[in-house]
Amino acid sequence: MNDVPEHALHARFLRGLAVSPGRPAIRADTETVTYEALHELALAWAGALLAGPAGPPATVGVLADKGRTAYAGLLAALYAGAAAVPLSPDFPAERTRRMLRAAGVRTLIADEAGMAGLAAAEQDAAVLAADPAAVRRHGFTAVPCERRDALAAPRPAGASDVACVLFTSGSTGRPKGVPITHGNTRHYFRLMDERYDFHAGDVFSQTFGLNFDCAMFDLFCAWGAGASAHTVPVRAYTDLPAFIAEREMTVWFSTPSAIALTRRMGGLTATPPPTGTMPSLRWSFFAGEALRCADAADWQAAAPGSVVENLYGPTELTITVSGHRWSPHVSPELGVNGHVPIGTVHEGHDHLLLGPDGGVHDTEGELCVTGPQMAAGYLDPADDAGRFLEHGGRTWYRTGDRVRRAGGELVYLGRLDSQVQIHGWRVELAEVDEAVRACTGVEDAVTVTRPAADGGLELVVFYTGTPASPAALTRELRRVLPEGMMPRLFRHVEDFPLNANRKIDRGRLAGAAAGPP
Repeated sequence: MNDVPEHALHARFLRGLAVSPGRPAIRADTETVTYEALHELALAWAGALLAGPAGPPATVGVLADKGRTAYAGLLAALYAGAAAVPLSPDFPAERTRRMLRAAGVRTLIADEAGMAGLAAAEQDAAVLAADPAAVRRHGFTAVPCERRDALAAPRPAGASDVACVLFTSGSTGRPKGVPITHGNTRHYFRLMDERYDFHAGDVFSQTFGLNFDCAMFDLFCAWGAGASAHTVPVRAYTDLPAFIAEREMTVWFSTPSAIALTRRMGGLTATPPPTGTMPSLRWSFFAGEALRCADAADWQAAAPGSVVENLYGPTELTITVSGHRWSPHVSPELGVNGHVPIGTVHEGHDHLLLGPDGGVHDTEGELCVTGPQMAAGYLDPADDAGRFLEHGGRTWYRTGDRVRRAGGELVYLGRLDSQVQIHGWRVELAEVDEAVRACTGVEDAVTVTRPAADGGLELVVFYTGTPASPAALTRELRRVLPEGMMPRLFRHVEDFPLNANRKIDRGRLAGAAAGPP
């Protein structure tokens, strides 16, 4: 255990193990797994990975629903000195296949749901699972798990070694892989430790799928303190205050969409102060979408003992890279269009604002960031073009987000490109366009957004070619697009409207999408 350097991501779990060996590390629905039990399983699986038929893997896919297999699989990959590649069983088989191929994954840790989806993808891979019979039943090569192969301790990792590979939507019609190093995460979690007073008695929500970078915050902030992380099932939102009270939850983290959903279910109803409906919460974090001031205020009233923060950061900058602490007196004054500021960039990082002319501006422009949390690039260097900028002898990541400086903080103004946030997922509209163009009878497609009932955005597709039923288009798209990227409306047009430059007028299409059909 002592051989694992402090900068290694899995060193955080070892810290928690030392503090809380017999306490729950995770609770997934009714299943509770202690630090000791999760550690022993991860050691056994890590040894099996290293002794497996394909030899020591460089990358390990983790394809499982949130539960013992997923969390032990994540740790096992790290313990084996490999890069973990978290994947979602809910994603279409073809999308999973592309990710596996891009990350060079030949060995996976999977549960029943993961194997079922993987079989549909006809992926040739060796699979490690709690139930070897299930592996054979699904037609895969099983990775043997023998007691003699179990590791005595996790393997060390260098700061420049890749800890995990996360995927974002890609404008080329395929997902883009982002390698995050142990050094990237070390800087991030050191700052989190300094900023927050998490302790072993805390109970963290775990709302995000493991393939969503914010899940790393939930797990490794909790594990670094010896605290526990509890998954939040969909049914919990019917009465979220009751779920939070039953779990004695103290730390909440989700996309802002959860606030609107909780409000609709009556969970943010007024309660005489200082109680609120969620009095156990100490910290409340939101990220992945723009946070509205009205939503932050309502959540704060429901959790009056909680500090509310708006966190910001693309995957390429390791989970989050700025934050703003909500104040009912200051935040609305700094915000724009009713949205909470995104705060100040993390210590150790530099940022600049790039104007439309390509020059650096003082007050407003595209946010570019450089520093120890920045990924070196994508798995495919061809994807780096347009995202990584050379300026002043340094490399910067171009976020594509237009921001303004106000009162010493950054305020989000909107996207500069065709990328949008749908329930926390970064979606390249071009990827949806490409998927729709591949549907039977479609000649061309343009995807736009419109406001959704929950205060976020939803996708609307205009297409040319042969008219098709929405059900038929949806059926074809489900083969390649995850649920979060599925359009909510399809409109057939004979031709697209053009602007003065004879380009497709996306503004007119967006206006038509927002209006009646």
